Amino acid sequence: MRNSAPALESAVVPSRAGGLGRGKTRGKLRSIGVRYGFTLPALAIYSVFLIYPAFRTVRLSLTNWDGIAPTWRHVGLKNYDRLLQNDIFHLALKNTLIWSVAIIVVPCTLGLFLAVALNEEFRGRAVFRTIFYAPGVLPLVGVALIWGWIYNPQFGFLNQFLIKIGLESLSQPWLCQPSTALWATIVAGVWVRTGFPMLIYLAALQAIPKELFEAARIDGARGWRVFRDITFPQLGPTHVVVVALSVIDSLKVFDLIYAMTYGGPGNDTQVIGTWVYFNIFNFNKAGYGSAIAVVGASISLLIGIPYVLFQARK
Repeated sequence: MRNSAPALESAVVPSRAGGLGRGKTRGKLRSIGVRYGFTLPALAIYSVFLIYPAFRTVRLSLTNWDGIAPTWRHVGLKNYDRLLQNDIFHLALKNTLIWSVAIIVVPCTLGLFLAVALNEEFRGRAVFRTIFYAPGVLPLVGVALIWGWIYNPQFGFLNQFLIKIGLESLSQPWLCQPSTALWATIVAGVWVRTGFPMLIYLAALQAIPKELFEAARIDGARGWRVFRDITFPQLGPTHVVVVALSVIDSLKVFDLIYAMTYGGPGNDTQVIGTWVYFNIFNFNKAGYGSAIAVVGASISLLIGIPYVLFQARK
């Protein structure tokens, strides 16, 4: 009888442990099922509207399809060979890179300093925040119309203002000459895109502990030194997000250029987005236009992904 109790106990313990193990396994499987259950609908939408069209575009870039005929012929890499030898594509690529650098550097920098200034306590702060963010919610076609009127050579605000202050010699057809057309569109792009970085930086500034600024003031730090040693480093993760979104957004520019200059004068303001559009819809070269789109998307990925991965590793 004395030996029977341990025997029974030893017989019960393994079965209980086995039951606990099976329960943990079922719990893990249930957790995985729940996660994938929430993920699959989004993944399905992502696949239908992004992954499939991307693969379809790559496939079309290897054909001579005109965008209308029900059939097409595979031509291999001939479209890529053509675009690499095309001067307008080189110009569009150059303009896209110029636009991207300007739209990344200037709005992000202005947005950061505006956020720091508007994070201070003063009367009318909410009004100024609204004013600086307002252009970011306007339709880009509307922005193009506004700035088209400002740049109008006959009755536009800019030329009329220069005439009023005695600088009539500086008035010119801003959107109608190669030397100023691209830069004029960049100014409009900076105006409409500064509000978003400002908003992101404002939200990030609220999360910086106020004790850091108080300690800095006690140590005698003021102004630029506080910004350099505390504010800017504390916004590190926000810099990654803002710059990454700006890179992706700038490389796919289309609306402002199309509505303001239509790629002109001549082809001097063509960017990759507008050149894709013209080839597919105006020139009926869907295969060639798809090749341009693939190159543009590849450039975006080659620039954006390494930057995000490098910053995440840091």
